[in-house]
Amino acid sequence: MKPPVADVRPVETTLHGTTLVDPYAWLRNKEDPEVIAWLEGENGHTAASMAHTEPLQEQLYNEMLARIQEDDTSVPVQRGAWLYYTRTLEGKSYSVHCRKLVSGGEEQVLLDENALAEGHDYFKLGAFEVSPGHSRLAYTVDTSGAERFEIRFRDLDTLTDLPDIITNTKWSIAWGNDAQLFYTESDHADRPYRLVRHALGTPAESDVLVHEEPDERFFLDVGNTRDRQFVLLELGSKVTSELWFVSADDPTVPFTLVAAREQDHEYDLAHHSGTFWIRSNRGGATNFRLFKTPVATPSVEHWTEVIAHDDAVMLNRVDAFRDHLVLSERREGLPVLRVHELATGAEHQISFPEPAYDASLGSNPEFNTHTLRLSYTSLITPSSVIDYDMNTRERTLRKEQPVLGGYNRHDYIAERIWAPSHDGTLVPMSVVRHKDTPTDGAGPALLIGYGSYGMNYPVSFSSTRLSLLDRGFVLAIGHIRGGAEMGRSWYENGKFLHKRNTFLDFIACADHLVGEGYCARERLAIMGGSAGGLLMGATLNERPDVCGAVVAMVPFVDIINTMLDETLPLTVIEWEEWGNPHDATYFEYMLSYSPYDNVAAVSYPAMLVTAGLNDPRVGYWEPAKWVAKLRATKTGDQPLLLKTHMGAGHGGRSGRYGRLGDVALEFAFVIDQVGAPA
Repeated sequence: MKPPVADVRPVETTLHGTTLVDPYAWLRNKEDPEVIAWLEGENGHTAASMAHTEPLQEQLYNEMLARIQEDDTSVPVQRGAWLYYTRTLEGKSYSVHCRKLVSGGEEQVLLDENALAEGHDYFKLGAFEVSPGHSRLAYTVDTSGAERFEIRFRDLDTLTDLPDIITNTKWSIAWGNDAQLFYTESDHADRPYRLVRHALGTPAESDVLVHEEPDERFFLDVGNTRDRQFVLLELGSKVTSELWFVSADDPTVPFTLVAAREQDHEYDLAHHSGTFWIRSNRGGATNFRLFKTPVATPSVEHWTEVIAHDDAVMLNRVDAFRDHLVLSERREGLPVLRVHELATGAEHQISFPEPAYDASLGSNPEFNTHTLRLSYTSLITPSSVIDYDMNTRERTLRKEQPVLGGYNRHDYIAERIWAPSHDGTLVPMSVVRHKDTPTDGAGPALLIGYGSYGMNYPVSFSSTRLSLLDRGFVLAIGHIRGGAEMGRSWYENGKFLHKRNTFLDFIACADHLVGEGYCARERLAIMGGSAGGLLMGATLNERPDVCGAVVAMVPFVDIINTMLDETLPLTVIEWEEWGNPHDATYFEYMLSYSPYDNVAAVSYPAMLVTAGLNDPRVGYWEPAKWVAKLRATKTGDQPLLLKTHMGAGHGGRSGRYGRLGDVALEFAFVIDQVGAPA
């Protein structure tokens, strides 16, 4: 089946003396039947082009499913007198939420997501918050993928639904007391900008507006301190923070300001016994430093420094417990957890054995505890739940996620290597392969990257990837600039007018894999989603010969048009990430790498591009327009496929089985293009 032809209906925009021509702007209108027909035509073309891989897709799906323990139970988390946990059931896509008393007794099923998902093509549970007295449950659901949630309530004493329903909200909610819930509402651009308080048993129309944020750069969020003494109102742009708090026992009084916003000042806090411990970049502390201040006098003139700034250590988070602070840091590109004893000031570091790994705090709702719940994983170690005694330093493995089918981690080799980039910077890479896979420069590899928003790409285990590793693939993650693996400067040197470092770092990673014999150039595939999809597009425009195949998932590729459209959800806030194109300097720089604007008449590698019709983060039209322009412009006969999920959003299909189907398609495409199936 041939792909549909996209009409050229040019729309022109002139900015800073440059005329931009958008030939496929009409694809943005999903109410137009022609647009839907074109997307469905592309889906038909993709299905026909991938028809010969359907046996492989089925094989991959069955392999991946066979590794999953479908009937499973999470490690219980204690909150007060209760143990909370989830169960998954064979043949069911979603989780069942349960609890038991610590003292014993029968299980209570609080919420069955499978029942809630019945009749919906898409389902996502957002927030799941039990009230302080454990008598009420507030939860949010999205049935379109558009990230517009409905808040519902359940009486946990009777396990019956309450009549209160609040529609058209965003993702964050927080209890004050058992009768008062805070939630967020969105503006015309889908920006959470209002904090609202709901009293159970009253109509939503009578809910109280607590705060409305007029600055379009700021998103609004709400949460609780770990000891649940305070509700926190969090306002944040990409580079500036402002926090307010109110007593959870008296949530109807006005919130108190911690520190008024100052441009480029970011901070967050933890509460302990009348003291706020504040992580802040104040005073040029790029990697952040730690302060403390009395709750009674929270403003900056009362802050006392506790931990000074360190150029070599990124302070990512501070968590407070009864006797300890836990500092989450990054050193030399790896996560580090440091325990600080409040009574003595003594400190120790929690060590981990592997050369590359991901370690973080797990679910730790209890304040009055010396047991720290940790999450640990690596490229060869399945996700593990560890309880760590902060006094004795004893660690107890509570669960390692089962991998069925005889998985043996000793059959695989994980490494940490460094790729020299264009300016001499060494870029860390996490690499894994089967021990029998040679590095003779002839085999296949998959290189993954992201590199934006200061997000660290996790060095985590994935049982689905075994289907590639066991077929002789090398899998690599490039920890490129734009992330924050090597500290805050790693992020800042990959944004704004330094964004090209992100793409050149990724190309350096690809070249290093080829140069060191991990793979052949034509047998290298690259993969990224969202801002990682921008990475794919910019990499191809820079070096179309860099690889043999590309998977770009919901790619952010139309950067100029999106950053000029202030009606879109993420535009204004992301001017502090990419730059504001109304400024000529940023406009010219962004235009120099924008994937959609730099499509050229060259031979691109084989490409699979995905989109979600209801995606609120990256509009489906971005990948659609990009594919249309590529199809009309590129040379060569390499496959170019677009798969649009017509009833989903940014994350593709919902439920564990739907996601496995998506991965099976992506992996089948990669194997078909660069590697021979077993």
